[in-house]
Amino acid sequence: MRLPVFVPIVAAVALTAAACGGEGAVSADTPRKARPISPVAGCGATAWSDPADLEPDRAPARCKAGAPAPKPLAKKTKITISSSTGSAEFVAPLRLGIAKGEFAKENLDVEFKQLGVADSIPLLAKGDLDAMWSAPEAAFFNGLQQRFELRWVLGNYSSSPQSKSGLWARVPKGAAPGAVKLDDAQVGTLIGKGSVITYPMSQVLGKHGTSLKKVRFTSLTGPSDTVTALENGGVDAAWMVDPVWKQVDGKPGLRFLGGQPLGEPLGGLIYGPGMLRKNPDAGVAFVRALVRIVNTYFTGDYKKNAAFVGELASSLGLKPEALTAVPAPIWDWEIRKGTTDRLQKAYVEGGALGKTVPESEAVDRTFYEEAVGHKP
Repeated sequence: MRLPVFVPIVAAVALTAAACGGEGAVSADTPRKARPISPVAGCGATAWSDPADLEPDRAPARCKAGAPAPKPLAKKTKITISSSTGSAEFVAPLRLGIAKGEFAKENLDVEFKQLGVADSIPLLAKGDLDAMWSAPEAAFFNGLQQRFELRWVLGNYSSSPQSKSGLWARVPKGAAPGAVKLDDAQVGTLIGKGSVITYPMSQVLGKHGTSLKKVRFTSLTGPSDTVTALENGGVDAAWMVDPVWKQVDGKPGLRFLGGQPLGEPLGGLIYGPGMLRKNPDAGVAFVRALVRIVNTYFTGDYKKNAAFVGELASSLGLKPEALTAVPAPIWDWEIRKGTTDRLQKAYVEGGALGKTVPESEAVDRTFYEEAVGHKP
């Protein structure tokens, strides 16, 4: 989820606003009309949890396998969705769903495009894209401040408690667990300060007596560079993604300090005006398919099923061992209360965002509530 330079993103969104006469800007201030919600077979009390529940061991919402059942649209509808990659595990439900025909069951024709956040945000706001499978990065909030109608409508996953994807640091031999000092540390990263990873990094740094403002960031070009820089002392600490951290796990002098908050998805599905307002039936159908995919294929430790791992790896263009090398993430379609506030606080601290917006202008939970039949 690497984010290009912040200023051109804002400029691109602003230029798009001028080019399309502010399309999406007026309706962004108008509440969407409430839609009726009916009970959904196979989705009972466990299909929803209180967004304010931030306990790290919270059980994710679940329906029965195969639920919610498809409710095909009367007319075949094409959906164009983008993501920064087509092969990382975080796009697994989307890619597998296309391969298994789960979206087709809703009478949806899904076209996947590989595009970065900088390219996707203006296209989404203009209506040239229907959805983005990514995260509410700083570019997303800057788009909202340009008065575009964009909403985070579905979560993706939180890390397994067994995962050590996160911030790793060099530590003196025999140092106590809390003895790592990171003030003025050189931190290697593959991401910019406008990425969602800024939030958990800020949390980890805070636990060790420093902040984003008190460390020096070094941009690294690839995962292998991250390992080399940390082992050779080129950096004092580095953010390690899956499955790169496995290369340093257990090595003397290197310590895992912390990663993504448990039980809190930091990304997922973002809609533009097309799905939010022009065709909400398609918006609900797409969400319903994704929720069904999670309930059917991604519950528990699905990586213990060798046949399924092979099928999943094929849909992602990966080798099965690339998936089994790290613990399975906990797929979770719900969005926690306050996540966008915490993200924006980190973006402001890191200098990638100037002002913030309330959660009500960034999040819309009604699509998954309707999909599982939950009445708030």
